[in-house]
Amino acid sequence: MDEFRALHLPGTPLLLPNAWEFGVGAFLAAQGFRALGTTSLGVSAAAGEPDGAPSTRDATVALTRRLARLDVLVSVDIADGFSADPAAVADLAAELADAGAVGVNLEDGRADGALAPVEVQSALVEAVKDRVPGLFLNARTDTHWSGDQAIGTAEDRVRAYAAAGADGVFVPGLADPADVERIVGFGLPVNLLFLPGKVTFAGLADLGVARVSLGSLPYRMALQAAAATALAVRDGDALPLSPPGYADVVALLP
Repeated sequence: MDEFRALHLPGTPLLLPNAWEFGVGAFLAAQGFRALGTTSLGVSAAAGEPDGAPSTRDATVALTRRLARLDVLVSVDIADGFSADPAAVADLAAELADAGAVGVNLEDGRADGALAPVEVQSALVEAVKDRVPGLFLNARTDTHWSGDQAIGTAEDRVRAYAAAGADGVFVPGLADPADVERIVGFGLPVNLLFLPGKVTFAGLADLGVARVSLGSLPYRMALQAAAATALAVRDGDALPLSPPGYADVVALLP
């Protein structure tokens, strides 16, 4: 877990691609990525469930166990913890650590688009850190994803989650350079989401960001590639991508 923590270098950020099944994770690991995240949207969609649904808890743990067999560090997106009970969320974090995870993302956004009360979310952060102190807890606030996009609100939540013991903070949707610098100024490693057309990896590095996540982007791009491939074959067009060899893919599987 210390190795994962050491990868969060402000100005030289960790690029964290996100997987939703073992084959994707194995292929990414083979490309040299030292760490992978999971994506709750991808895991939930693969299970036929809404994003972050409590019913995907077991699928999330199972994927973690599979990915941990790879020579790669695994951080797990646990959405809102799949429970409102701090003890249950802490139990999940402990189970994931036992499965081989080195970190988790825990978000304050809720299914109805609201943000959890700060004191409620802080209690979840505290419960996880009390139970699994060595686990890198990335506290996500959705102020800029589904909330009011007020930088002051984000600062208040970052401050509270830091006080509760968070190891890093994640503000998906944040892109304005001045606002990014304000969050970076808190001193905790800052994780931002790559937003095509709005930010660049190099630009976020220059602002002192310590981690850049791809979130559900690889999953959504994979859907697009799958549809484009099927349409190209049907219509007699050239394939949109040159696929890796069959044997190369099979070699990655157990």
